[in-house]
Amino acid sequence: MPKEKYSFKTKPYDHQLAGMGAMINHFKRGEKEYALLMEMGCGKTKVLLDVSSYLYDNGFIVGLLVICPNGVKGTWVKEIETHMPEHVDRNVVVWTGQKTKKHEEELLTLFIADKVHFNILIMNVDAFATDRGRKFADRFLMTRQALLVVDESTVIKNSSALRTKAITKLGNLARYRVIMTGSPVTKSPEDLYAQCNFLNHELLGFSSIYTFRARHCQLQRLSFGGRSFNKVTGYKNLDELNHKLQKFSYRVLKKDALDLPDQVWMKRLVSMTPEQLDAYMQMKKHALVQLKDETLTTASVLAQLIRLHQIVCGHMATDDGRVIGLPNNRIKELLAILEEHGDKAIIWATYRHDIKEIEKTLLKKHGPRSVVTFYGDTPTSARQNNIVRFQEDPETKFFIGQPMTGGRGITLTAASLAVFYSNSYDLEIREQAEARNHRIGTANKVTYIDLVSQGTVDEKIIYSLRNKINLATSVLAEDIRKWLI
Repeated sequence: MPKEKYSFKTKPYDHQLAGMGAMINHFKRGEKEYALLMEMGCGKTKVLLDVSSYLYDNGFIVGLLVICPNGVKGTWVKEIETHMPEHVDRNVVVWTGQKTKKHEEELLTLFIADKVHFNILIMNVDAFATDRGRKFADRFLMTRQALLVVDESTVIKNSSALRTKAITKLGNLARYRVIMTGSPVTKSPEDLYAQCNFLNHELLGFSSIYTFRARHCQLQRLSFGGRSFNKVTGYKNLDELNHKLQKFSYRVLKKDALDLPDQVWMKRLVSMTPEQLDAYMQMKKHALVQLKDETLTTASVLAQLIRLHQIVCGHMATDDGRVIGLPNNRIKELLAILEEHGDKAIIWATYRHDIKEIEKTLLKKHGPRSVVTFYGDTPTSARQNNIVRFQEDPETKFFIGQPMTGGRGITLTAASLAVFYSNSYDLEIREQAEARNHRIGTANKVTYIDLVSQGTVDEKIIYSLRNKINLATSVLAEDIRKWLI
């Protein structure tokens, strides 16, 4: 750590303190770019917030612009409240993209000259596909010395994407630029180019993706339909690439963070679509009418909870037994998490409809050997083979299971990440599901991520499970009425 005094609000782990010191010393040497390459669950957001607070305290910056996936915006707000020291006089504004009077007034607070604030603007990556989002970010950075951070920076790994180009151009206006990711290379070393180009195109020493490929990719010239092109068949000079990366980055793997707890729990917020909100409000009114009956059993009360929860997850059952899918953001958020993780993962989902949709999406994106399932529709004869494939086959990256079916008695230690796409209401089933990859034979520390839609029963279910309340046996009509009113 630098010699200047800094007051932490929450005590850092040793690996976080080392990362903070490395980053600050890098900046104090006159460098402007840095990469926090810390695996999911290692607490890289806290490191960034402590670094930015230190830079603010010492007069280096007066602003912070966070660019992140949409589902992480709320997490950043919570992390700021948790970890940023109280003496930092901050003004936090979250970009929504809405043109409401209230939001416009919130945005204007970022430009009040007679207020002394550390102004923090949190924007989702998709905002940079719009002219309005790009112009507002430009204005924010042009009017102050600021640090610009791209969280889960693999979202800008595609050099030709409009948002990548816009964010890279925006970087020229920031005093400091930072990328944060657990796995900067999710598919190939080419993923690194655009992320490092955002920081500074001179860091890797290449003026374009083509010169990068010439140095680090094995290329084969092919012809198809009268056109010829280069196909990447392998990679080379990777030690050289790694050496360059080490000069401006801090890397932490969960297995190397000896001070980190063996299990880490996180939340990712998922906004509901207008279609979901409309269906949820209608079902909520219906549920409140049903819950007026004081003689309702736990089972009948739970049935109302399930109907609401299904809508939050993206589908609803009709009176004739059909299941109707609703437009939703849950799978998109799941894909972002899996991309950031870049390794094997377990996805737990309560409902058959969701499991089938997840399987279809992952197979399409990652190929026919990438997914195995373990739920009611998985043939009994295939279940053990699916476990072996997930544990031993490097091509099989995703295990999609139903906690009621796959949450007991099986070993899934090949994964250090488990995503709860939706939750069971039974505490015992949840704890059994968590134990599948945290048991004897686990090589890495385990991270659990819950997908959560704020202001819904989804949030209440997770709160209850975290506080060891078994809804399957104790939920009452009065409980849900309080949740819904």
